[in-house]
Formats: sequence, C-alpha cells, structure tokens
Amino acid sequence: MHLTKSTLGAGLGLTTCLLVSAGLSTAAFGQGGGQPTTSKAQPKAAEVATAQPPLIPRDTFFSNPDRASPLLSPDGKHIAWLAEHEGYLNVFVAPGADLTQAKRVTNDTRRGIRQYFWAQDNEHIIYLQDEGGNENWRVYAASIKTGETRDLTPFDGVAARVEAVSDDHPEHILVGLNNRNPQFHDVHKVNIKTGASELLQENNQYAGFVIDEDYNVRYALSFNQSGGMDMFQKVKDGFEPYETIPMEDAASTRPLGFDDSGRYLYMLDSRDRDTAALVEIDTGEGSWSVIAQDEKADIAGIVTDPKTGRAEAAAAVYDVRRWHFIDDGLKADFAALKQVAEGEINILNRTNDDTKWVVAFTTDSGPVEYYLYDRGSKSATFLFMNRTALQGLQLAAMHPVIIPARDGLELVSYLTLPTGTNPDGDIIPNAGPVPMVLLVHGGPWARDSWGYNGLHQLLANRGYAVLSVNFRGSTGLGKKFLNAGNKEWAGKMHDDLLDAVNWAVDRKIAQKDKVAIMGGSYGGYATLVGLTFTPDVFACGVDIVGPSNIVTLLNTIPPYWAPVVQLFKQRVGDHTTEEGRAFLEARSPLSRVDQIKKPLLIGQGANDPRVKQSESDQIVKAMQEKKIPVTYVLFPDEGHGFARPENNLAFFAITEAFLAEHLGGRFQPIGDDLAPSTVQVPAGADQVDGLQAALNTKPQGSEAEKAGAK
Repeated sequence: MHLTKSTLGAGLGLTTCLLVSAGLSTAAFGQGGGQPTTSKAQPKAAEVATAQPPLIPRDTFFSNPDRASPLLSPDGKHIAWLAEHEGYLNVFVAPGADLTQAKRVTNDTRRGIRQYFWAQDNEHIIYLQDEGGNENWRVYAASIKTGETRDLTPFDGVAARVEAVSDDHPEHILVGLNNRNPQFHDVHKVNIKTGASELLQENNQYAGFVIDEDYNVRYALSFNQSGGMDMFQKVKDGFEPYETIPMEDAASTRPLGFDDSGRYLYMLDSRDRDTAALVEIDTGEGSWSVIAQDEKADIAGIVTDPKTGRAEAAAAVYDVRRWHFIDDGLKADFAALKQVAEGEINILNRTNDDTKWVVAFTTDSGPVEYYLYDRGSKSATFLFMNRTALQGLQLAAMHPVIIPARDGLELVSYLTLPTGTNPDGDIIPNAGPVPMVLLVHGGPWARDSWGYNGLHQLLANRGYAVLSVNFRGSTGLGKKFLNAGNKEWAGKMHDDLLDAVNWAVDRKIAQKDKVAIMGGSYGGYATLVGLTFTPDVFACGVDIVGPSNIVTLLNTIPPYWAPVVQLFKQRVGDHTTEEGRAFLEARSPLSRVDQIKKPLLIGQGANDPRVKQSESDQIVKAMQEKKIPVTYVLFPDEGHGFARPENNLAFFAITEAFLAEHLGGRFQPIGDDLAPSTVQVPAGADQVDGLQAALNTKPQGSEAEKAGAK
C-alpha cells in the first residue's frame, strides 16, 4: 500500500505474509509500555535475587505509548500523532510550529487507532479500524477543521484496504473492497470529503494491482497453479501476460510502485540471484537495471523522493539494517542525522516539497525519539519520545548472533540476557546458565529484527534469557533460505529451533531443563509442535493464536485469501488432496496430543479470522479428554493477537506467573491486572498461581465486558 513516496517498504497491499506475528511485542507498535505505576504486589522474598535490578511493573511495557507515529501534513503546516484519550489511542493534530496547540480529531472508544495517514488535501486524517479484531477493516476520514468523521466504506463483513494515495488527486483515495465478491477486491475511487465512490477496476481473479500516481491501473497479479506469480499488463480490452515469476521467487519478487511520471516501475527481484535486488524498469523502453543490492539480505524497502517518486536509497537487513544510497544528497542527510541521536534512523514521512522530515531514532534498550528535520539547514528539533517511562530504567541489550543449523544454514538470531547478568557485554551470563524463553516469530513468512522489543525486556527483567531465531522459511534472508522452509512445518523449521536451543545450552547461556517455547500465530504452532513432537526438550510452552491442525486451518481461511491459496499448497502442503491431507495431519500437533507432558498456556482471540478460535478449542478439548492439564485464556473482543492494552496486560500477567512456576524466574503477581480486561479462562485457571483468585475478584458486567460481548 503506497501511502507516501518516502515510505520504507512501500508495496501493493498484496498480502504474501498471511499468518503474521500475533503482536507479541506488546500493545500497539511493538514498542513496550507507557507510564509506570506503583507495583500492586511485590514478588516473594525468595524470588528476588539481590544482584538483579528492581522489578519493572509490567504496565510499563504493555500500556499505550505516550505519543507515537508523528506525521507531517503534506504541506508541512501541521503535525499529527497518536496519543491516548480516555484509554484509547486517537489522532491529535497541532500546528507544525506549536505542539502545545494540539487538538484531538478522532474519537475511537473501542480499540484505539493503530493505522493512519494524512490525506493529500492537508485537511483530513485517514485511518483504518476493525471490530473486535475481526480484520473487516473500514476506512475513515476525519476533518482536522471540524472534527467530523466520515465512514468511507460503510459495509458490514467487508475487509477494505487502501490501494493508493496520490498528490495528483488530493480529494480522492483508491480503496479495495470485497463487497461484490468476498474473494476479490474491486478498486474504487473514493472522495474523502463526500464519501462518493466510483468503481475503477472490477476484479474477478487477481490478488492485487499496480497503480500509478494518476490512478491508472497498470498491472495485475495472480498466483498460478505452481505457486508462482503471473504479472499482467493492462491493455485497452483488459490484461495481457507480462511476466511470470517462478514459485521459488514469488515471495521475494514483486512490484513496489511507479515514480511520479508513471514511466519508471520499481520492483524487488530475486530471479537469477539469491537476494532480492531493487530494479528500476523503464516501461517506455522496456529496459531493466539493478540500482541497489545486498549480498547477504533482500532489499527490504526503499526511500523515494516526494517530489519525483524516484528511488533514493534502499535498506537491507541481515543482522542489522544496512543502507544502500542511490542519491548522494540523501546520503549527506543521513550523515547529518547520525550526529543528532543514537540508534537506527527511520524516515517516517517528508513534506511534498521535501523541506521537512519526521525522523525516528530507535534503539534496543530505550524509547523511540522523534525529531523534526530541516533539510535545508540539516538541523533537527526534538519532538518527543514514545515512552518516557523507559528513561532511566536498567534495560537489556539485544545481541545479534549467528547460529549454525545442522545442515550449515546461518540462523540470524537475537539474544537478550537477564538484566545485570552480563555487565561486560559478553553473551555468556556471568553467573552461569539461566532459564531461557525461545520466542518464535509468526508468519512464518516474516522475520525477527534487532531493536526494542517490550516482551524481550519484560522477560529479561524477570531473569530470563530470550532468544528469537530466524528459522528457515523466514523472509529477508535470500530465497534459498526462504525456500528451505517449503513443506517443513514441524520438520526442518523445527530442527532449526532445536539447534538454537542446543547452541544456547552448549555455550552455557541456557539451563537445559529450564527452556520455555513461546510464540504467536506460526510461533504458537511451533510452541504446540515443541510440546508434542519434542516433548522432552521444553519445560513449558505459551501458545498465542497458534493453529493446532493445518488441515482445519487451511479449510477455514478468510474468503479473500482465495487468490493466494496456491502459495499455501506449495509452501505448506496441499489440503485439497488425500495425500496432502495425510501429510498435513502428520505435521499437526492435534494428531499428537497424547505426547504432551509439559505445562501449556494457550491464548486466543475469539474474533480471529486467520486462526479461528476452533483451532484452540479443539486442542484444549483433546487434552481434557485425555486428562492432560492446560490453561486456556480467551478474549472475546480480540482477533489475531491482542490489540487492547488492558488485554495485553492481563495475558502477560498470567504468562509471568505461569513462566515463574515452571522456569523459576521472578514475577509480579497478577493482582488486579485482570480487572479492566475482557479475559475469560475456560480451562485451567487453577493451574496458574493467583489466576483463580484474580478471576474471583474481577468485576462482572464492566464496560470492558460489555464491549467484548458485542
């Protein structure tokens, strides 16, 4: 979805990473918590090691940020950001020169706004919101002058998506709607002031489109029977074949968008190479040229000139981000910005005349700092931090480590050690092996990266090492590494996780009998695999919205995933044939429930459209039938992961107590942290210290409960 010309990773809105991470890095934006509060209860004296730092209240990591995601209006006269109002994130707008004059322009009172951007008319904020995590997104336009909010996509049961935004059409945006056919998104041109909608492109077969700045549909894409992608060029009477992208390249080769002239098309392309390069295509002459590449990693996104749309820089992430500059002027700007603050530089947006930027500096152990950058003077003015409560806290460093897999593949991983255990900066704890949590990312076609992670910090503060592993099948590390994961769910992908655990044990980082496995979405599946396929390796597991049966998972995918079902057949297995179903059943934790002998905690959102509640229900039922203990935590107002801070706080309060019991780390007792949430515990409340007592004192019929029931 090409929202601004300077967006890193701008793309089509075409979903190729379908089972994405379940939001494990806490609340909104994966950036930890907000203001601290007094701990409601302290850990038992026996749980406090004198060498460890003070216990940080968990709401420091899981509450809403103070302010986040600042964006300048296209003309630079105003600046917007997200901040809390009555417990929910909303959009505030201030004159660019005076942040103290900020006014709230949205009024979300259910889930908080997490996705927004400026309309090109400089008068409206566009944001997306769903209902209870069901991912039936609606697109809204809020006037910064009147505060009036208009629903631009007033359709029930429809998953709207923004397809394009252009300064050539400041009063219109392009929106994809599957209201005519649930499987396919038609493209509509929508007036943001009136809500009037015009059908621009009917769609009966394509997964997505490439659209230029003048709102011309130029190309269409669809997955073919082999799992590859066919690219079609728009002609007068429809579309004709343009390119065929083989299956092995389909996840790392895709168009990104056009420059302003509509002549130059940018693509990521891994064909005839291992890592995806940035390619510029002159559609007038038909010539192709590689303008940025990295030997170790795929190009992960680009920065483009807001005036011309031409590519100026590209980023690749192996262990840490590396920039490849195409424009010398931008290179000079980055050199100037490096003198402003520590951390990775992220350009959040730029004014249309390119005189002012909003820049974020991110580190692994502190809040995000936002600055307003003046390109003419190359000077920066501090705006604010996202979480002032993190200032001055003793947080832990995240160490990039390369772990060899048994067949020689390099597993790019990230290790965080318990706070205070490695003052010399070594990756070996001074006091010897410690309990460890293996934190598995979702996707699986996604990846872990270096930077601040609220869950890493919480667990490190509690006395655990935390290891996140980019197992084969993870993206961004070249197509050989990605395709090594094809049809390896519960196979070599799990072997990589085991190799990482053995690496940590062999180096005396982790205690062999005190390793937990935890993750969301695919990471939740990996947790269930860990406890069923390798029941002696892990001391316990925490599964968040993880599928328990791959066949039932694929049989219940949302209808608008139909265009990409061939991708699943090639990369996971074919659920439509008898042989394929037998293979997938054999790789499903549900088929091996009787092997579970270690404690399991399951978290699920009732409205999850990707991994339905039935995935958790069925494994809980199977365990109960075999009299195997399990704790099942359900949120009626959540989907694929937990968006509401109250629910995040509740779930990780339970998780803390669960891990402490089975790994021996510190924990902040649950206390009354369940009270504001909609948490339900259908099974196993008595299996977690303090959980039943907290449920007994939880108010019934609260506003949160009512919201969850709707």
